[in-house]
Amino acid sequence: MTSSSSPRSATGRPVVVNQVDAEVGASLRAHPAEPVVIDLYDAETPPWELPEETEVLVTRPSIGWRKAPQEAAALPAGLRWVQTLSAGVEIYPRWLMDGRAFTCGRGVAAGAIAEYVMAALLDHAKGFRDLVVRDEASWKTRPEIGSLSGKTLGLLGYGAINQAIARRAQGFEMTVLASRRGAWDASDTLAAPAASPEALFAASDYLVVGMPLTDATRHMVNAALLAAAKPGLVLINVARGEIVDQEALCAALEAGQLGRAVLDVTTPEPLPDGHPLYAQAGVTITPHISWVSPDFMAGFLQDLGSNLSAYMAGAPLMNLVDTDRGY
Repeated sequence: MTSSSSPRSATGRPVVVNQVDAEVGASLRAHPAEPVVIDLYDAETPPWELPEETEVLVTRPSIGWRKAPQEAAALPAGLRWVQTLSAGVEIYPRWLMDGRAFTCGRGVAAGAIAEYVMAALLDHAKGFRDLVVRDEASWKTRPEIGSLSGKTLGLLGYGAINQAIARRAQGFEMTVLASRRGAWDASDTLAAPAASPEALFAASDYLVVGMPLTDATRHMVNAALLAAAKPGLVLINVARGEIVDQEALCAALEAGQLGRAVLDVTTPEPLPDGHPLYAQAGVTITPHISWVSPDFMAGFLQDLGSNLSAYMAGAPLMNLVDTDRGY
């Protein structure tokens, strides 16, 4: 995967720029390939301004990337591979992906996000906060308690995250439907394919938005799609805020078409004070933390190490991004 002009040719060791944190730097230095690691955490320096000897870039979706120019910036001639911490890659300019391998953190946070979703489902069905007794009188109050069993869970998108959700939902005896862009794997027993996104919304009691943000999915969940929703639908967005038209979401909630919305992502992040979603009844907003878990970094570092080993051996890398699809 290198050439005679590679910056590695002099030492035989790849030069890796680390823009994540010290833990990533330490893990890279401990790799058998013994890469030359350059830590660059300076938030004031544009993340695309790299040392000329850079062969590999390990980066994250920082604010700096949001400021990247539309026209291609000058990158080191020997930059062969970019690995990003995040699963979503919409923040990065296309020119960073062109002409080199580009891999993402796909699947690393799937388990944590799936647990977040199941917690949201159970919170809605069981309402644990309403079950707490504080005195003798409240002990005698018996609120209605729902169940997930027999309910239909719709999955908009069917990548690693929604597949992890489907596995957990099966344990609660839910019916799971999914809508995806790619071909359906007939051997999949976790979910059944929905005929269309509209059919998915119409059949679901709960619906999880778990797809990448691309030009094709931006505002995909719009007024027309929400109008097709089964009355009382609970919408959970753990993907990207821009996939949901937030004005249409507010209107659907006010009209009673939706019963509740749980949003771990919004546009922008954070929402400014006074935004209508803060005051909207039936909306729960969390600060983009569904991916957080004690195991996240360990999982990422394991995948990074495996990919670095594959890179050194000239073998295929895992979690390659399809630049045409944007994920």
